[in-house]
Amino acid sequence: VQLQASGGGLVQAGGSLRLSCAASGSIFSINVMGWFRQAPGKQRELVARITSGGSTTYADSVKGRFTISRDNAKNTVYLQMNSLKPEDTAVYYCNAAVMVPELGQFKSYWGQGTQVTVSS
Repeated sequence: VQLQASGGGLVQAGGSLRLSCAASGSIFSINVMGWFRQAPGKQRELVARITSGGSTTYADSVKGRFTISRDNAKNTVYLQMNSLKPEDTAVYYCNAAVMVPELGQFKSYWGQGTQVTVSS
């Protein structure tokens, strides 16, 4: 299973970006998909996550500005980021909990990370 993230870049404060992450490979089912971020010198933190049924969770710092969504048919998760702030600057990683039938449990997979830089 591979996760391919895209959509990062450089944007001015107040601007918007949309991240995408597509899972490929031998996929039986995906439970939770999410986005994490890691700024220089800081720990990786949860930004948002979404279950297969569409329930969402957001970090307090992004509530009202970011929206997570997914297309289950395409095994893809999106993160629409609006009203971006300089403190949103980080490498953003997608994550997915993928069912491994032979193990009977979900395994966590990570994308390669995409840089988001917000200038003031």
